[in-house]
Amino acid sequence: MKGLNFTRKKKKTRSNLNLRFNMLTVLTYFVGIVLIIQLFNLQIVHGAEYREESNTRLTRETALEATRGEILDRTGTALVSSSTKFSLELYKTKIDDNELNNSILNIVNLLEKYQVEYVDSFPITINPFAFTIQDEALANWKKTYKLDENISAQDAFYDFKDRYEIQNTDISEIRKIIAIRYEITTTGYSSTKALTIAENIPREAVAEFSESSDKFPGINIVTEPVREYTSGTLASHILGYASTISAEEYATRKDTYDQNDIIGKTGIEYVFEEYLKGQDGTKQIDMAVDGTITSEYISEEAVAGSDIVLTIDSNLQKITEQALEANIKKIASGGFGRVYNTNAGSCVVMNVKTGEILAMASYPNYDPADFVGGISTDKWNQYNTDQAKPLMNKAVQNSYEPGSIFKMVTAIAGLESGVITRTEKINDTGIYRKYNLTWPCWYYTDYHTGHGYLNVSQAIERSCNYFFYETGDRMGIETLAKYARYFGLGQKTGVELPSEASGAMATPEYAETVGVTWTKGQTINASIGQGLDNFSPLQMAKYISMLANGGNDIDVTIIKSIIKLDGTEASREEINNFVNQKLGLAEEEESEEITISQETMSAVLEGMRSVTTDETGTAYSRFQDFGVSVGGKTGSAESFDDNGNEIVNAWFAGFAPFDDPEIAVVVMVENGGHGNYTAEAVVDIMTEYFGMNTQDVQEDMSAVNYNQSLR
Repeated sequence: MKGLNFTRKKKKTRSNLNLRFNMLTVLTYFVGIVLIIQLFNLQIVHGAEYREESNTRLTRETALEATRGEILDRTGTALVSSSTKFSLELYKTKIDDNELNNSILNIVNLLEKYQVEYVDSFPITINPFAFTIQDEALANWKKTYKLDENISAQDAFYDFKDRYEIQNTDISEIRKIIAIRYEITTTGYSSTKALTIAENIPREAVAEFSESSDKFPGINIVTEPVREYTSGTLASHILGYASTISAEEYATRKDTYDQNDIIGKTGIEYVFEEYLKGQDGTKQIDMAVDGTITSEYISEEAVAGSDIVLTIDSNLQKITEQALEANIKKIASGGFGRVYNTNAGSCVVMNVKTGEILAMASYPNYDPADFVGGISTDKWNQYNTDQAKPLMNKAVQNSYEPGSIFKMVTAIAGLESGVITRTEKINDTGIYRKYNLTWPCWYYTDYHTGHGYLNVSQAIERSCNYFFYETGDRMGIETLAKYARYFGLGQKTGVELPSEASGAMATPEYAETVGVTWTKGQTINASIGQGLDNFSPLQMAKYISMLANGGNDIDVTIIKSIIKLDGTEASREEINNFVNQKLGLAEEEESEEITISQETMSAVLEGMRSVTTDETGTAYSRFQDFGVSVGGKTGSAESFDDNGNEIVNAWFAGFAPFDDPEIAVVVMVENGGHGNYTAEAVVDIMTEYFGMNTQDVQEDMSAVNYNQSLR
């Protein structure tokens, strides 16, 4: 029974399978019939219709350039932004010469209505007829276009009229048409490669072209962002500039850039290029073969770049630049009693607690707008042949002997190492004699006598070289260099700007790299910021800020934040990692832990206060009636210019308010003569920062007697 039941079930199953197979076969047969009918309908019945429709449509893809991110100051004021630029392109379409000529005439007439220049390199003018090229160039041109070598300008003109089958009789209309047709001939265009006819088209003209596109077959309006430096030359060395990508740059960036893209070249524009650029999108344009646009749609949206927010304040930046320029020009014109051949300098204003750069000026500056769209050869040569080097950020990229503003390092190192005390007095006899050599104090050079007995605070106040010669010799270069490194001298600050100079602290190791034999006399020179010492103004601003804040280290920065398109901000870690990689900055070496006593800091800072408040201070004449207490130090550093001439670079470094410091200001004028002179610029900058620019304050400041004897 079990076997019988099994056999019946098996037969029933096979019958069901056969039935299903037959039904599938029938279904497949009918589907095949339907497909054949449909294929016949497409290819035979409506084939010609569909082929005609296909042949009357063209689809073209164009790039949508992303808007480059803005660069803002700390208050949100835009220093660099992008405006919209419209250009007119012409693509080849399937229209005859007569239609093309009429279209070109319509295009040119509309451009002229709005006084827009268009491409025109045809070398013949009318009224009267004349060639615009001569001699060999004209002969070659005639040969290229197979014209008789003796043909007149008028006959050549009408030859091109016939070539282009221009039916118009008005000579001016013929000339307009030839201009564009000639450009097509020389440059070429196709259904996929456009000819740019005009740039910088006003919005009103764009609207007319769009509203009457059937009159202008083959045209395309290109919208692209244009970089705008809204404040002219303000902060040019910080912002940098962007310009057309070079062949070398494009070769390594083909995956993300087109050949006509702009790219950051210097400054913030360069460092944060990857954030500022954004991501281009694409637009599809459907056209009939006669060039009429049938539809447009965006296939991929462009993504705007991120905004970079700087730590600088644009108002303070403006005053800083003006004060620096005025100070340099006053020194150069003999406004302080003697004419100095100076035309360059720099200044840094820093928050002493955070390391944020509030203003940074380098003189002379330049106009970033000169580079938009490509700088002219004449302008480029003008910038590069200027001995004052306007394209260089002297606050960051240059390093100089600091002179006497370095003396606070020597004082701190001497006090902390115990080779001097706060109360010890060293007798400045005028000339320091040791190792069979002599080093005069500046006071002896000017007045043929020494300062006499001074303690460390008094030595800072009066900038006594003799005191610091002796202090440096007692402690040795290793101790002095250790404290200089603690204050960030002779090493990059890590600021988010390119080509930062590292400078150098005078040491036997550094001397060997520059081919100098080290002697103990080198230590004596280094103790007053001369010899092989050379630091950037930015490094000096960090050092003064650390003095003002009690000796605490700070991270120098010019970036407040980076705001992405979605409104989120990049983390500080993200920014630091990006900058370190972009600029090739090595990880910071762990420096020796140094604790500076309060007693030492008080002695040094008291000396800096006396520089501006005591009658014997070297900057008293600048700050005697100033409304805010200032700690400062003048510096006059002997050096050589690029031609080997002896010069004296002038420094002033200060901070304020003295009892609760907020800002540090460092000014350096190349061959400025005396640090006392540069202090005048600091007065102007601090006046702006502390809101003292009222009429009453200005009248009081102008009444200050600046003709007191320099110390």
